[in-house]
Amino acid sequence: MSTDPQRWVAGHVASLPKSGIRDFFELVAKMKGQDVISLGVGEPDFVTPWHIREAAIFALERGKTYYTSNLGLIELRRAIATYVEQHFNVTYRPEDQILVTVGVSEALDLACRAFVNPGDKVMFHQPCYVSYHPSISLVHGQGIAVPTYARDNFALTAEALRAAWQPGAKMLMLNLPCNPTGGTCSKEQLDKIAAFCREKDLLVLTDEIYSELSFDGAHTSIASLPGMAERTIFLHGFSKAFAMTGWRIGYACGPAPLVDAMMKVHQYSMLCASIIAQEAALEALLRGWDSVLKMREQYHRRRDLVVRRFNEIGLKCHSPRGSFYAFPDVTPTGLTEKEFAVGLLEKEKVAVVPGTAFGENGTGHVRACFATSYEQLIEACNRMERFVGGARRA
Repeated sequence: MSTDPQRWVAGHVASLPKSGIRDFFELVAKMKGQDVISLGVGEPDFVTPWHIREAAIFALERGKTYYTSNLGLIELRRAIATYVEQHFNVTYRPEDQILVTVGVSEALDLACRAFVNPGDKVMFHQPCYVSYHPSISLVHGQGIAVPTYARDNFALTAEALRAAWQPGAKMLMLNLPCNPTGGTCSKEQLDKIAAFCREKDLLVLTDEIYSELSFDGAHTSIASLPGMAERTIFLHGFSKAFAMTGWRIGYACGPAPLVDAMMKVHQYSMLCASIIAQEAALEALLRGWDSVLKMREQYHRRRDLVVRRFNEIGLKCHSPRGSFYAFPDVTPTGLTEKEFAVGLLEKEKVAVVPGTAFGENGTGHVRACFATSYEQLIEACNRMERFVGGARRA
């Protein structure tokens, strides 16, 4: 009999690739103490605003250390309903159309487990966040990658959806603005995508975690368009806009029967989100908007810097309309995206992520996160310019 513990690992888990981001950052970890500037991990460099942290401390002091409803604190769900209506023009009932989750990542997992049968096909645009395709695979669904391109500023188009669609497609995953490209869609583009989803009777899962960090024009949620709220699960959270990554708090909104299905999975796995994180999230929604605006202003300034410098260096880079990521084309150096990322790290101590970590449509690009200080970004760009000059001479 074999003594290898690997024999007990489920086949569909054994076949999953490890995250390309985490694999790359094992290299970064080995260079600890070597003055590495990281443009890799997608995390704000701001700490959670003090008044939000203080609300959590006060909740602890009052002994709020117990379970909440599976759906989450009703006070928080009411605040979420108000916030989503004000900022996204979609109305949800706090009582049965909103579920508080452990980050948007759990909400994504719940939706896949609640709605995808084995063999169902799920469309998603690519390059995309590293969890989307594996989340489909973990529930034995079939992922259909829909390509987006630099020539379109990585916006998803209805034409690309139509070309990629296959019979049996049940759901479309959206992430706008997008990680890793910063691409998003205009209202006109979303209108066409919405019409396609209605035509093909697709359920839409829209992850709008970066929506507050939109720089050029107003953000539109597909859930707000005619005939879409009844076929859309709206996912959002606090990690990016409110600098609350470690709090692990998010939410899902949608038709009551669909939220109830997600809640069933949630109650048997996570039970409920942390009450302390929920108290902090409530404070963020009630009194945190000024901090969001201040942080967004800084991200906007940083975006303009890195996009300008990348293009001056000769790495063609579209201007991301949202998020805190730039996605420059590194092919002019003659290096692959992985060679570029590894070389830049080893020679100039700057960490970026190879674009293929986000799917094959990331070939030839790297993701550079500009959620770090302006001064650090200037130094990182100077080092990158040095590296690109050396690569071209080699």
